[in-house]
Amino acid sequence: MGKYFSFFRLRLVTGLQYRTAAFGGIITQFFWGFMRIIALLAFYESDPSAYPLTLEETSAYIWLQQAFLVLLSARIFDGEILNAVKSGSIAYELCRPVRIYDMWFARETAVRLSGAWLRCIPVLAVALLLPNPFGLSAPADPLCFLMFILTLTLGLLVAVAYNMLIYVSGFYTVSTDGLKLLAASVADFLTGGLIPLPFFPGGVRQVLELLPYAAMQNVPLRAYSGNLAGEELLRALLLQIFWFAALTIAGKLLCDHAEKRITVQGG
Repeated sequence: MGKYFSFFRLRLVTGLQYRTAAFGGIITQFFWGFMRIIALLAFYESDPSAYPLTLEETSAYIWLQQAFLVLLSARIFDGEILNAVKSGSIAYELCRPVRIYDMWFARETAVRLSGAWLRCIPVLAVALLLPNPFGLSAPADPLCFLMFILTLTLGLLVAVAYNMLIYVSGFYTVSTDGLKLLAASVADFLTGGLIPLPFFPGGVRQVLELLPYAAMQNVPLRAYSGNLAGEELLRALLLQIFWFAALTIAGKLLCDHAEKRITVQGG
């Protein structure tokens, strides 16, 4: 376990050095946060009671989404891992007394945590200062905040396990570029990254909430405001645990199979 923690720590420290890139990301996230709230405001002004989330809950959802975008988004990839097989550098990884999957999992988690740490504090600080209903209100109660932290952690693990399947697919394809774009685009829509899942029609929403995509963003962002609570939250929490375990097992099995047949060419 210590060697994987070393990979995690090294990647975390490296990621924390990219402050200029983080600053650019913060400006972008402020822009998209304001634009999405303004766009939704037009709908709420027509009939506020017609939507499953209040404007305050929607604003909290959007600001938390922007603050923790790097943590939960399926579009965040480690370029070094993606190119490891294609460039042949995977040969060096295979020489190490470590499991490829576990090492990549630690590195991917560190990349997300370092990026989120640099961006989340400024976004949250400004969002908390904005007037209601356009800003980020406090959690509904202490229990909601605790459940938010728990589901946010599980959402991170599910997002990493999902991306690990893309990394492992590099053993079986010439290039992961197409699969990466497809997986990220599908996830953007199905995680609630573009439209919060409660806004979908009832039957569609119920199906989407059973998929692993809902376990990434939908659950923690709704748990914060108390929109997701009680038995519904418990079910969502269990689904997060299930999908994390299922995706991790699938990724490890694929990785173990690929390591037995990999061929490194060139020099």
